[in-house]
Amino acid sequence: MRNDKTGPRSGRGTTEEITVMGGALVEKVKELIQEGNVRRLIIRRPSGEALVEIPLTAGVGVAALLTFLAPVLAALAAMAALIAQFRVEIQRDHPERFRNPRDIDQDD
Repeated sequence: MRNDKTGPRSGRGTTEEITVMGGALVEKVKELIQEGNVRRLIIRRPSGEALVEIPLTAGVGVAALLTFLAPVLAALAAMAALIAQFRVEIQRDHPERFRNPRDIDQDD
């Protein structure tokens, strides 16, 4: 697994791209869902062609989300058996609690 790039994302968060071997794809997707700050996952072929886009809702519990995405994860497992390597684009939100402490003092 390799982190290829990280960059700013239109004020709402960041985008990063990692390379994942086929056999580890489903486990990596589950791990990213459990992190909680991922807004969207885009699974791509090494050529850049998007295979699956998974929008994630922040308010939904992890267990409910994994249950809802079970068919998608099964499809990913089938693709992983055919394709040796994937690129995963991860769009993350940044929680407000990481704001600059000076900004918090000015709000009071």
